[in-house]
Amino acid sequence: MKDSIEPLARSFYARGTVTVARALLNKRLVRMNGRAMLIGRIVEVEAYGGRNDPASHAYRGRTPRNMPMFGESGHAYIYFTYGNHYCLNVTTQPAGIPGAVLIRAIEPLNGLDVMKRLRPSVAELQLTNGPGKLTKALGIDKSLNEIDLTRQGSLFIANAGSDSLFVIKRSPRIGITVGIERLWRFYIKSNPYVSEVRSRPPSSTMYYSVFRNHDTRYLNAQ
Repeated sequence: MKDSIEPLARSFYARGTVTVARALLNKRLVRMNGRAMLIGRIVEVEAYGGRNDPASHAYRGRTPRNMPMFGESGHAYIYFTYGNHYCLNVTTQPAGIPGAVLIRAIEPLNGLDVMKRLRPSVAELQLTNGPGKLTKALGIDKSLNEIDLTRQGSLFIANAGSDSLFVIKRSPRIGITVGIERLWRFYIKSNPYVSEVRSRPPSSTMYYSVFRNHDTRYLNAQ
């Protein structure tokens, strides 16, 4: 099964961060945990830019922590936050231009028994519906920071493998106080694994996109 899943090419990531964020929806996040292959459908993401994005780790320039954002695209950027959990990001843009996409939620497709073992006594819909939840369910930690996601290995991202039709909504990013005017959180409409938002995002305007075979049509709705 492993040999039949091909990682996305580096050219997929070496584009604008917002473009990559939208394109990551419906892709497969693959984690090899020992002999187990854990696979999740990416259903929610957030884009983070560089010096022009006050919500980004790269806003004030390079630091030891954010160095992966300035490096080659298609690598994992993993950091520990709130003293509690890890967050998985994928780097974008050509080297030297910072950008990353936070993987906020996935829908489990394979290896559910292992995910439940890594997050015991948790309801199935709560296993991976948040950035810290999915990293725990997949056994992702700082040891995977900077891993090349374009190669088959412990962690990579692959195509969906089949044509599918889905609707994308976007909103302000969650948990930030700056850059809230940017609707850079993207998620698959009505998917039950999208993370829970305790309060309504500041903007009531939502944008819908329909993706099929890389053909995109934008519809506006209030």
